Amino acid sequence: MGASWLPIIFFSLIWFVVGGIIPFMIPKNPNRGVLQVVLMLTGASCWLFWLCCYMAQMNPLIGPILPQKTLFAIHQYWNGWDD
Repeated sequence: MGASWLPIIFFSLIWFVVGGIIPFMIPKNPNRGVLQVVLMLTGASCWLFWLCCYMAQMNPLIGPILPQKTLFAIHQYWNGWDD
C-alpha cells in the first residue's frame, strides 16, 4: 500500500495558501513584516511536519507485536487448515 497523490496535493495547497498567499494580504501596519514571517514559517513548518507524519505511515519502522497464539490463529484463519 503506497501513498496517494491526492492528500499530498490537497494539504500542500492548503499550507501554500497559509504560507504563500495570505502573508501578502496582511494590511499595512507596523507589524506587517512580523506577521508575514510568522505565517510563512507556520505554513512551511506545518507542511513539513504533516508530510513527515504522512510518509512515516507508509513504511513504519516498528510493526505490531503479536502473541504466539494470535499469530497461530491468524495463520489458521487466513491459510485454512490444509497445511
